[in-house]
Amino acid sequence: MDTFKMSDFGAHTDNSKINTSNIQKAIDTCNKNGGGSVICDNGSIKTGTLIIKSNVELCIEAGSKIIGSENLEDYKDLVAPGFKPGEGIEKSKNALILASFAENISITGKGEINGSGLSFYDHKTADANGKFAKPETQRPRIIMFYRCKNILIEDVSFVDSACWTIWLMQCENVCIHRIKISGDKKMRNIDGIDIDACCNVTVSDCIIDTEDDCIAIRSMKNLYDKVSVCENITLTNCTLKTQCNGIRVGCSGDGEIKNCVFSNIVISESTNGIIFQNPKYYLPDGITIGPDIHDILFDNIIIKCFRYPVWLFIEDGIKLKQLSDLTFSNIKISYCGGPLLIQGSKETSISDIRFTNVQINTGGEDAILCQRCRNIKFDNLDIVGV
Repeated sequence: MDTFKMSDFGAHTDNSKINTSNIQKAIDTCNKNGGGSVICDNGSIKTGTLIIKSNVELCIEAGSKIIGSENLEDYKDLVAPGFKPGEGIEKSKNALILASFAENISITGKGEINGSGLSFYDHKTADANGKFAKPETQRPRIIMFYRCKNILIEDVSFVDSACWTIWLMQCENVCIHRIKISGDKKMRNIDGIDIDACCNVTVSDCIIDTEDDCIAIRSMKNLYDKVSVCENITLTNCTLKTQCNGIRVGCSGDGEIKNCVFSNIVISESTNGIIFQNPKYYLPDGITIGPDIHDILFDNIIIKCFRYPVWLFIEDGIKLKQLSDLTFSNIKISYCGGPLLIQGSKETSISDIRFTNVQINTGGEDAILCQRCRNIKFDNLDIVGV
């Protein structure tokens, strides 16, 4: 495999210089020569948006960093056929690393990609808890990949994205392995990995410590010219720590999500553990029927949270095609202040949910609450602390 060192293309570690054009030239040259590896080999290199092309591996060697520019003008929006930029979530359509319609792309190495996230917040807006107000301007993500195939993200540490860290949109055949994600908790909406309308995705052996959702499985309908199913997703051998939700599956304006497996996971110090949340305020204009979510498995999971360990929720006024056929097995829950909550809406009941070998040690008044649901089964349930 051919290698292209960033330093050979003029990229260097002078923090007063933005190396975007130098690194992009290395990526473009690699692509034009049939592919290979573009190597960050020279300490900390600052850049604006980089566009990854087919057959290119971006390798950040141990001890090296790619650092995002603190200047919003150095970032590009995702502009691609079928993507509706006006619908950008969190008012953000740009990222440090972009790719669209690319194949066989990789981000590897034991180095770091730092999003310089704190630079995009007004530090004078900190509240009593030290959290900054959400900026009115865009906040770059670290990665946005759109309709790409055959993706590998491995070993890299991702630090301080200003918004969601990794957003995969309608991508196929993705492997995310042994990465670390962390973000300063004073920022807002700092998700770990958002898997949106993708298929055939594996996430394994990762450590994620975020302010917002560690893992979000979505199938957004209002962002694209065609609706895609989010399916065949596996998450295994991961540790998740967050101020918000460990795992989110679906939201009010989503399409179909199915065939997902989550196993061997520790969720710690979170507000909520696993949520399927469908409130009115997340329903986009023009969408009247919410997601179709079914055939989701959770196994061998430890949840330590402050509120809801498992929260299946449809607000009254929201109609879903279905929220059904979910299995939770070998789940250990502790320190929760709220119950395991299953609450359907007047329009849609939650159905066919099975819990097997579940331990709940709660500090709240209720361990389990069910409303507007049917065919909910509990087998070998152990509750203490009520």
